[in-house]
Amino acid sequence: PSHVSFRLVSAMSIFFISLCLFHPRYLSIAESMETTDIHNPALNYGIVVDCGSSGSRVFVYYWPPHNGNPHTLLDIRQMRDHDRKPVVKKIKPGISTLANTPTQASDYLHPLLSFAAAHVPKTKHKETPLYILCTAGMRLLPDSQQAAILEDLVTDVPLEFDFLFSRSHAEVISGKQEGVYAWIGINFVLGRFDHADEEDATVEVTTGAQNQQPISRRRTVGIMDMGGASLQIAYEVPSAITFSSPQEEEAGKSVLADFNLGCDVEHTQHVYRVYVTTFLGFGGNMARQRYEDQLVNNTLAKNRLLTTQTGMSEDKPYLDPCLPVGLSDTVTRDNRTLFLRGQGDWTRCQEAVRPFLGLHNGTMSPGGVYQAPINFSNSEFYGFSEFFYCMEDVLRMGGQYNSERYSQAATDYCSTKWSTLKQRLDNQLFSQQADISRLKYQCFKSAWMFEVLHSGFRFPSDYPSLKTAQLVYDKEVQWTLGAILFKTRFLPLRDLQQETLRQNHPSWLRSSFVYNHHLFSLCILVVVLAILLYILRLRRIHQREQRQAEALNLLWAEEGEALLP
Repeated sequence: PSHVSFRLVSAMSIFFISLCLFHPRYLSIAESMETTDIHNPALNYGIVVDCGSSGSRVFVYYWPPHNGNPHTLLDIRQMRDHDRKPVVKKIKPGISTLANTPTQASDYLHPLLSFAAAHVPKTKHKETPLYILCTAGMRLLPDSQQAAILEDLVTDVPLEFDFLFSRSHAEVISGKQEGVYAWIGINFVLGRFDHADEEDATVEVTTGAQNQQPISRRRTVGIMDMGGASLQIAYEVPSAITFSSPQEEEAGKSVLADFNLGCDVEHTQHVYRVYVTTFLGFGGNMARQRYEDQLVNNTLAKNRLLTTQTGMSEDKPYLDPCLPVGLSDTVTRDNRTLFLRGQGDWTRCQEAVRPFLGLHNGTMSPGGVYQAPINFSNSEFYGFSEFFYCMEDVLRMGGQYNSERYSQAATDYCSTKWSTLKQRLDNQLFSQQADISRLKYQCFKSAWMFEVLHSGFRFPSDYPSLKTAQLVYDKEVQWTLGAILFKTRFLPLRDLQQETLRQNHPSWLRSSFVYNHHLFSLCILVVVLAILLYILRLRRIHQREQRQAEALNLLWAEEGEALLP
């Protein structure tokens, strides 16, 4: 009957939904969104301060006790307050502004550290590691100024806060480190460091250890992040690399990071080789600025050579293929203004931006930087920031990337009249993040992203495994998560050693107690037996003396009878 079939289907649906909801991976995600139970004495805490160029942010993390498996990592999660909001606080400006007043560094961070101290249970402060990690802004300062700021932090922070903090916990990290931490954080949230499941894609990894067979484990994801000023890329290189020359090997060493995320260096389950590099000037805004600089210089040079006035007035504008059709814009450099008119030609825009990649013969990377090989048939990438904005803000196709669909959408956008685009913005047909600036430079940035991906990094046009995203599991993933995972990677080993001692110590006590108990019982038994033997002996002596007395009495009686008359 139909109602029986419906019930059966409903029951099966509920069963499979339950399987999904109660899968450990999804349970972990759900738990990480809940308010952190600060009354649970088993929880551990950690603090990371990200000292960036424009400001500093503090992140508070927590993790339950390690599960005892030396092959698994700590389950580190971002702490959440009673409103389930992440425990994060930001201040401005950046710490690098204290270059000439380094003794104020600890005062500068005081609001952040006080905020963290208020959220971490007081009883946990002394065992809570604190890491103060500085990035781009500090990297631009001379070494002496960097050292002076760090010295003030190392000296003064312990005077007011009793966190686990030492000289090695305050440092200026390199762009390479920052990229590795970002890669670790995203793959950790995606569960790619767990043991491989049968349904998951895997890779064969060679660790470089002698006589070590390749390891089959879950495939990690690569990341690409295009900001306003720079472009980063990071991905695992599972196979050993063969360099074609000593120069290439030297270049490769500067962009390859080998590290063990596991708690035991003897195990290779979590040994990773990651290619990571940053391209300054390759962000969307900086690329447009470089493009405009060249437009101004080339146009002025051509005008002088040909005595023309192209771009010098509104009625004779330079036709820019990377601006929407009908858009009028100006570029000013050194008090010289260039007038532009949008041509909206996607194909010509691609050709115009390609030279700014700085490609060199024999290389596969923007700017001629060495790039490790990518196995495009067995890899997966996530694109963040401009990769996501380019696809989502106006094209509304964020998520899975398809080069053919993307090219067609970008072509249609570029060729749309500027007046029509503005009308669509007024009608709220674009995302909430879209504004006039996004509309103006969407055509250029679309072409730039496409060329970076396919001409710079040489991704095939039919590459199926690129996802563009703003959040992972509905939350922003910071490189600070990867940093604390890396910094605390040996803590499970310490916990395991302590657990082993705890297990061994009671067993020793138990065996000692049992041994002593038996010895004590044996002593009591010997004493009891000795007393019994002594009593029996006394009894025998008493019986003998009694018989002797009776015999003597009998003798006296007989002698007495003999003496009678």
